[in-house]
Amino acid sequence: MVGERSKQAFERAKRVLVGGVNSPVRAFRAVGGTPYFADRGEGPYLYDIDGHRYIDYLMSWGPLIWGHAHPDIVRAIAETAARGTSFGVPTELETEMAEEIVELVPSVEKVRMVSSGTEATMSAIRLARAATGRTAIVKCIGCYHGHADSFLVKAGSGVAALGLPDSPGVPQSVAERTLTVPYNDADAMEKLFADRGDEIAAVILEPVAGNMGCVLPLPGYLEAVREITRRYGSLLIFDEVITGFRVGLGGAQARFGVLPDLTTFGKVIGAGLPVGAYGGRKDLMALVAPEGPVYQAGTLSGNPLAMAAGLTSLRMLKRAATEGAYDRLESYGRRLVEAFCQTASHCGLPATGHAIGGMFGLFFHSGPIVDFETAKACDQALYADFFHEMLAEGVAFAPAQLESGFMSMVHGEAEIEKTIEAMERAIPRIAARRR
Repeated sequence: MVGERSKQAFERAKRVLVGGVNSPVRAFRAVGGTPYFADRGEGPYLYDIDGHRYIDYLMSWGPLIWGHAHPDIVRAIAETAARGTSFGVPTELETEMAEEIVELVPSVEKVRMVSSGTEATMSAIRLARAATGRTAIVKCIGCYHGHADSFLVKAGSGVAALGLPDSPGVPQSVAERTLTVPYNDADAMEKLFADRGDEIAAVILEPVAGNMGCVLPLPGYLEAVREITRRYGSLLIFDEVITGFRVGLGGAQARFGVLPDLTTFGKVIGAGLPVGAYGGRKDLMALVAPEGPVYQAGTLSGNPLAMAAGLTSLRMLKRAATEGAYDRLESYGRRLVEAFCQTASHCGLPATGHAIGGMFGLFFHSGPIVDFETAKACDQALYADFFHEMLAEGVAFAPAQLESGFMSMVHGEAEIEKTIEAMERAIPRIAARRR
């Protein structure tokens, strides 16, 4: 139950912030009710301003793979801030971050740091258009690649959660250059390229869809898209803003063994601070200024605080990976999914789910969930009921059915068991109201 202080804080925020929030899904429109306001976080727990403690599976929408306020990351930020927060000239931290990414991600030879995932994806698209001399791009229906004009055509994430149409303010001429196909449908991709392949600069793809809930690629799908783009001379861009360093140390491309031409990053590489990056083959990245003619710049790109936090996170992940940390993350996610499905099934409710690395999805649907159409067919009202029941039990999931859940390295057996026990209490209450 959201407390009075959060309710008052939301009313105050709505007087001066659009919708009372700075990112739409935070307004809880997809689940109803009033958002809780965060006070602090500690490990796998978030505390709101009313003093409630939640086991947090939002993890700031993915960046906090080491949980809230990890002491090593906080220390790195504080020590770096004491020397200055921004300089406008290069720092060695930027180089060190790029070295880590190049070492860990199989397809990346050079990197450009930016300040957000949206900035990374829009920059990668500009680079792809310059490299190919073509203007059209392909995205999958329901995948979200940030809020740049080209990506707000049949987008997922908050756009879908709020039931918004393709966004006003996007010129028709821009929308026409964004072509869409269903996720996981290699035949549709093949047909589109057969019709318009000579116009297509790139396919941008979430290798694991994270913005229609967590939806896994079908066997052979990523390989098929890679082959199609290569055959038609188009670039393949993997949007690993969510999956990068979260589904495995080398991202989804290392896990599935499919290498894109360009990759975008965010979230984990900033450990909770604003950050983004894009990278790829040397010949492509050489087109970016100052080496080449494709202009992109940013005052806070490679910000030292973000670099210090992200570097600390990545180096900790490298050590943890040798000890089976990613397998443990995935096992916890699978346990939550299995408990969710079993409990719902016993109560006569349809349920399915997915888990991979440190991300998972829970769906009130009999399944399978393979694309945006099947994800939209989930019972979102039922999920809203589940969300609030779990919140009352002290467990915070994403405030929208069409979003992923996130596990951190500091979630443990105690948190998983408490969450499963909470599900076993909450879901029967929901089912009883449905009878």
